Amino acid sequence: MKIAILSQKASLYSTRRLKEAGEQRGHQMKVIDYLRCYMNIASHRPTVVYQQKQLEDFDAIIPRIGASKTFYGTAVVRQFEMMGVFTANESQAISRSRDKLRCLQLLAREGIGLPVTGFANSTKDIEGLIEIVGGAPLVIKLLEGTQGIGVVLAETTQAAKSVIEAFRGLDANILVQEFIKEAEGADIRCFVVGDKVVASMKRQSEPGEFRSNLHRGGTAEKIKLTPEERSTAVRAAKTMGLKVAGVDILRSNHGPVVIEVNSSPGLEGIEAASNVDVASKIIEFIEKNSAPKKTRDRIQY
Repeated sequence: MKIAILSQKASLYSTRRLKEAGEQRGHQMKVIDYLRCYMNIASHRPTVVYQQKQLEDFDAIIPRIGASKTFYGTAVVRQFEMMGVFTANESQAISRSRDKLRCLQLLAREGIGLPVTGFANSTKDIEGLIEIVGGAPLVIKLLEGTQGIGVVLAETTQAAKSVIEAFRGLDANILVQEFIKEAEGADIRCFVVGDKVVASMKRQSEPGEFRSNLHRGGTAEKIKLTPEERSTAVRAAKTMGLKVAGVDILRSNHGPVVIEVNSSPGLEGIEAASNVDVASKIIEFIEKNSAPKKTRDRIQY
C-alpha cells in the first residue's frame, strides 16, 4: 500500500515510528507536511498539491494534526476524503474531538462517565457555575488548552472566582469541572485502535502538581484496566467517530470518568510504558479496513 503520514515533522517520534512500522510491513510510506499542502477545490476532480506535485494514488492517510493547526489540517484531510482516500481518522471526527465542550456534550448524551462539568458565558453567573460542580476545590480549563496548559486547580471559592473572572476578562472560553481528589494526581491513557484498547498506561503527576501530563514532568507505568475502563475508552472513541484515539480516564468514587479524547495521541510514552508496538497496531488496522471511498462518519453533531 501507499500510505501518507500527515505530519509537520518527519523527525517526531510518533511520525518516525509509524513510518518504520509501515515500511517493515512492506508498505510505501511518505511523510507530508500538511501545512505545505495546497488544494484545488474543483468539481469532480479535487486534488492536493505538495511541493508542486499532485498527491495521487495514495491508498490511505494517517493524520497527525497539531491542536493549533486543526482548521487547516482537517481541511487537507477532508480533501483527501473527497478524493476517495481512506483515512485512519476522518476530518469530522478530528474536529469533533478538538472542541472540548462539544466532545463532553456528546459523551454525556451517550451516558459515558464524566466529571461534573459547568459552562457559562457571563461573569454574573460565576457563583451558580461553582455551585453546579459542587464548589471548591474545582478545576478550570481553557477550551483551547492542550498538554495541561490552561488548566488550573482552584482550591477555594474566592480563588475560583478570581481565575474565572480573569479568563472571561480576556474573552477566553472555559469549562469548570469537579476536582476528582481520589484520583490522587493520576490518570490513565487508553490507546484505542479500531474497536479495542491496544495499550494503556498510568500517568502520575509530580509531587505538588495535579496535572499528570508527561510534558509537565509526570511519570508513566503499565497498568491493567478493569473491564469497565476498557469499555468506557472504546465507547468514548466510538462516540467521537475516532478509529485511533487516546482516551484519558480518571478513577473516581463513581467509576471511570473521561476527561479527554485525543485524536492524535503520542506514541512515545505509551510504547515505552506498555511495551506494545502501537505503531504496528495502527498500520494493521489500516491494512484490514482501508478501501476507496470508505468514509462512514454518521454521528449526529
